[in-house]
Amino acid sequence: MKKEILMGDEAVAMGAIHAGIKSACGYPGTPSTEIFEYIMRYVETQKASIHALWSSNEKVAYEEALGASYAGGRSIVTMKHVGLNVAADPFMNSAITGVNGGLVVAVADDPGMHSSQNEQDSRYYSHFACILCMEPHDQQEAYDMTRDAYILSERFEIPVMIRLVTRLAHSRSSVTTKEPLPQVLLPVSDKRSQWVLLPINARKRYSRLLSVQKEMIAYSEASPYNHLEIKENSRLGVIASGIAYNYIMEYCQEKGEELSVLKIGTYPLPVVKIQKLFESVERVVVLEDGYPFIEEKLLGILPHSYKIQGRLDGTLPRDGELTPELVRLAFGEKPKEHEKKPDLPIPARPPALCKGCPHGDLYNALNDAMKIYDGGRVFSDIGCYTLGALPPYNAITTCVDMGASISMAKGACDCGVFPSIAVIGDSTFAHSGITPLLGAVKENSNIKVIILDNATVAMTGGQETMCTGDRMDKLILGLGVDPNHYRILSPVPKNLQENIDVILEEINYKGLSILICRRECLQTAKKKLKSKSEKE
Repeated sequence: MKKEILMGDEAVAMGAIHAGIKSACGYPGTPSTEIFEYIMRYVETQKASIHALWSSNEKVAYEEALGASYAGGRSIVTMKHVGLNVAADPFMNSAITGVNGGLVVAVADDPGMHSSQNEQDSRYYSHFACILCMEPHDQQEAYDMTRDAYILSERFEIPVMIRLVTRLAHSRSSVTTKEPLPQVLLPVSDKRSQWVLLPINARKRYSRLLSVQKEMIAYSEASPYNHLEIKENSRLGVIASGIAYNYIMEYCQEKGEELSVLKIGTYPLPVVKIQKLFESVERVVVLEDGYPFIEEKLLGILPHSYKIQGRLDGTLPRDGELTPELVRLAFGEKPKEHEKKPDLPIPARPPALCKGCPHGDLYNALNDAMKIYDGGRVFSDIGCYTLGALPPYNAITTCVDMGASISMAKGACDCGVFPSIAVIGDSTFAHSGITPLLGAVKENSNIKVIILDNATVAMTGGQETMCTGDRMDKLILGLGVDPNHYRILSPVPKNLQENIDVILEEINYKGLSILICRRECLQTAKKKLKSKSEKE
């Protein structure tokens, strides 16, 4: 055993490595990115025999991890909560097929939307799929749970979810690691009736999944991660899941109070422990970071006479990140002096594109070209370039989900919007932009697709992109795009008028145009120069 200082993300990564994984798959997305990056660094520095390369999107990553499991290797797949939407098809069906080698799904949720479009709670997905979910309250549990998850995955023959939240994923603490387990490759599965989900097989597999639910609940009741402590004189009980357990322990220590507390770290819910808690107190406050998942489940399994408080009854806010301050307020405490909001209004400081960013040069040209079109719309996508919605550009009108720029531009064009323009990055194009482009090519839709090719996944730290430069050109032209309307722009200030003219030319063309704005991201360019100078 040895101690290391690890982020929650890194603790999950180390737990997977020490469980003997053969494969790691994922797509970058805050706050999950560091899980995969830690594994990649480990592979590079330790020369470990783990296959670890970013995938083109979360669905692909999940299917690659499932393929590794099929082949008998332990695997991990990482993503953020909205990424699980993309991977939902194979995720749900993998609960039916089951696994061969252990498969862990590490999902990092983002309550409070620090860097996301929504606050969705991945625990609902685990319940939907009828699988085990483990939610650590600290970095040590993140490590321990991940190691244990592989044993559970192979025991129940299901994928197991590890659910993190932003505050835990990106904070650091001491972690005591154990001796790594050796990599063991099980025989490749030859059970066709398990893996070929024709209805006749799927019905049997679903029945098998339902048949292990009682055993999973029994495990949850006995799990060391679900711990009930009843205080004889306490009339108030608390159910705290994940990081919320830290907050209630901090509150109890600060106030010198003794509360009956049920800590939940494993799902399905331990119903027997929950009933014991309610029978020993007058009311229970549910603390969870994310949606009121536990609170809603209690309403269905407990008598209506039991008093439950939490996000649903207004004891805690329905939205936003759970914090120690909110926990104290829920128990009637006043804000501390440093927590009080200042009387003076503090101006917002929204993020901005880097000075000299190629995206800014494109938006300057696009805004100028769009001045003469009152009814035109610019549909954007998810990446650094989404900041084009803010001043000084105010250049885009939508951003919904990965790849939606092209789909929405086409749908709006079909209903008469002109000009209908899509702006998408090279990584997002590889992730989800190719598929909607196929339909636009087939119809020769009168939309203009601007692909910002800065040769990296810039928003999440500069990971390698799947589709850039010459590879992108060959791919798109191979789809059948008219070469005469496949234009490559260099987004630099000196080319402003030239780029405006090209955009206007293509707007006036009644058909599909692809405009590639090609210039390397400033940040990755700086990193390359720094790396080069250090080597010299």
